Amino acid sequence: MTTDNEINLVVGAGFSGATIANLIAEELGEKVLVIDKKDHIAGNCYDYRDKNGIMIHKYGSHIFHTNLENVWKYLKKFTDFNTYMHKVVGYLDGIETHIPFNFNTLYDVFPQSLAKRLEEKLLDVFEINTKVPILEFQKQDDDDLKFLANYVYEKIFLHYTTKQWGVSPQDVDGAVTARVPVYLSKDNRYFQDKYQGIPLEGYTKVVEKMLNHKNITLKLNTEYKELKGKYFKRVFFTGPIDEFYDYKFGQLPYRSVNFKFETYDKEYYQSNACVNYPCNYDFTRIHEYKYYLDDKSDKTVIAKEYSEFFELGKNERYYPIPKDENKALYEKYLEESKKDTNVYFLGRLGDYKYYDMDKAIARALDLFEEIKNNG
Repeated sequence: MTTDNEINLVVGAGFSGATIANLIAEELGEKVLVIDKKDHIAGNCYDYRDKNGIMIHKYGSHIFHTNLENVWKYLKKFTDFNTYMHKVVGYLDGIETHIPFNFNTLYDVFPQSLAKRLEEKLLDVFEINTKVPILEFQKQDDDDLKFLANYVYEKIFLHYTTKQWGVSPQDVDGAVTARVPVYLSKDNRYFQDKYQGIPLEGYTKVVEKMLNHKNITLKLNTEYKELKGKYFKRVFFTGPIDEFYDYKFGQLPYRSVNFKFETYDKEYYQSNACVNYPCNYDFTRIHEYKYYLDDKSDKTVIAKEYSEFFELGKNERYYPIPKDENKALYEKYLEESKKDTNVYFLGRLGDYKYYDMDKAIARALDLFEEIKNNG
């Protein structure tokens, strides 16, 4: 009979937790107990087929993309992907056009003569197929480029960023602003990664297969505090690091997201899976889910996305807020964690870091290698 001190505890059944649990169970042959306070696996990547046969992403659209060969190879053990390549459009001055702002956008929103002049000047200053962060772009001396920078800043960046982060762009960290570039290309894809797609059976099925192992036991609707007094061989905590330490230094701030789901008796609601509304309405964007797996239905389901501050007990943590004071607070918790030699923190909440799915999996793969090599 296995005792607690021979069992690994993984807190959180999202991609970070599922990856580390699968590796410990499969490669080390050790017992793993995975718990999650939610009533489902897959964390914020959770998806399900609704009564209309449409695969719904409950917590916002998730598009897998990576240049990391090891992550792609690892995930391919559990799923096949379609060849969906994400494109985002948005409304600028009532015109539906491509986001990030690129050369195609340029010709959509400006007269051809002006667009051509701007394109030529851009290529005089920057390399083609490069992404220039909007705040860097504003530093140019040329009047035409200043005009363009101000246009992009106001029409795409200013209002959208204010809605998304709840503060003016000047108060947003450069890591965020860098994610909103001007792309000197005619490539309309949102991501340029080598590997892109949606799992053919959805993300929940991927995590289910990762956790389907004789050495793994799964318990949902289970809080970590219910097991806190027990001793485990190792604890892998993918929940909030400040919650683990009972907020002894204070709460780490997050942005949250609220989704308003709507069903329509039509084949499609909009022209694209994701449509941004930088300057209109209180929501930031509308997701239409049937595009991702090309689901066929007479109805369609959309979700309007509203950003809001995270409040404990009211909503979900989504995005760590990258500010110096928040980083300093996280560092306090990180220093505290060094006292717990058998506890490992990972994931967006454990590391207080914005991770795309592939980076979250890569972090778990790297952590496993450390553990394996250190014995």
